[in-house]
Amino acid sequence: MKNLLPDKIDTLFINCHLATMANTSLCAIKKGALAVTGKTISWVGKEKELPKNFKGRCQKIIDCKNGWILPGFVDCHTHLVWAGSRSNEFEMRLAGATYEEISKKGGGIFSTVKATRNASTEHLFGLAAKRVNALLKNGITTIEIKSGYGLNLETELKILKVIQRLDNHFPLHIEATFLGAHALPQEFVNNPDGYIDLVTRTMLPKVKSQAIATTVDVFCEHIAFSLDQTQKVFETAKDLGLNIKLHAEQLSDSNGAALAAQFNALSCDHLEYLSLSGAQKMALQNVTAVLLPGAFYFLKQTQKPPVNIFRDLKIPMALATDLNPGSSPVHSMTLILNMGCMLFGLTCEEALLGATINGAKALGLDCSKGSLETGKDADLVVWDIDTPADLCYLAGLSPSNIVMIKGLIHHD
Repeated sequence: MKNLLPDKIDTLFINCHLATMANTSLCAIKKGALAVTGKTISWVGKEKELPKNFKGRCQKIIDCKNGWILPGFVDCHTHLVWAGSRSNEFEMRLAGATYEEISKKGGGIFSTVKATRNASTEHLFGLAAKRVNALLKNGITTIEIKSGYGLNLETELKILKVIQRLDNHFPLHIEATFLGAHALPQEFVNNPDGYIDLVTRTMLPKVKSQAIATTVDVFCEHIAFSLDQTQKVFETAKDLGLNIKLHAEQLSDSNGAALAAQFNALSCDHLEYLSLSGAQKMALQNVTAVLLPGAFYFLKQTQKPPVNIFRDLKIPMALATDLNPGSSPVHSMTLILNMGCMLFGLTCEEALLGATINGAKALGLDCSKGSLETGKDADLVVWDIDTPADLCYLAGLSPSNIVMIKGLIHHD
């Protein structure tokens, strides 16, 4: 099929280089051009292939001055709606305090749960809006946000409604994930199965009926929920027609990834302790591996995810910030790209694919986002860089000139 320039072009980018992320590679086009019509990409190719009369078709022509255009970053794993601060715990850890010691003093996840339960919807929205705005300026055009700092019906719904409001307020596309099974709340400390009953019989039906999340996640780990408890949540989610993701194999091999694959999960996330058999089951069901180097770094972990196994089995590897108050207070995707290369041994190409097309795969959005291809959403960033590898090399720097989302420029 020929790449034909449409009769009507709203925006044409010229004098640029493109890293399209098509066909599981950078798929670079030097001296390229890209056309946008309405909300979608309508032409991609070399500038010399533009017809002589192209200027008459264009509402706006943008000279990128040899900049690089990449798809907007897809941050496929965040927990960015929370109240309170954990900086005091950071200082305590630096002084040698253990997680258990911090928890006994009222810290850890339950300090965030308490603050989030007590926060008004307006306060939560204001805090989260600052974080979303920071991500937007970092070239992120699609974000997944999880609940999970409520651990009761009222607050979980409150968080999800804040996420819905963020989606309406900001130009970025936001996917909401219900993570009610994030930790065992203190009021159920002696009755974990009772809490899972609350999640499956009360919370999930409410989430579905109010249409405020598309996906369900669980933290399957010895400090959180068992394989059997995770399966109960997945069964309910499947019955309700919700997508499935999983926090899996972060601290031990719980065989959660195999269970998630059995339920056709979109992704398994963390995966430091993933076994070969678990990875093979992920590969059979096309489950994306989401790597979270921010948490690995912040928690001073030493067990790395099995990147070579993912390569051998051709499992797509996504990268995400895991933005959260306890284990990854990271607001920069370029810093995550650098960590992915330095800590996990990814190539620059693998890291960039992880933050674009593979991040989109982890959300089930790869048909519309994550690469520069005709017919896809015009979510793109013009970067002031010499080569795409600069985005991995220049740790934390986000030299974006233009951020476009669905055909409209929102940061210039």
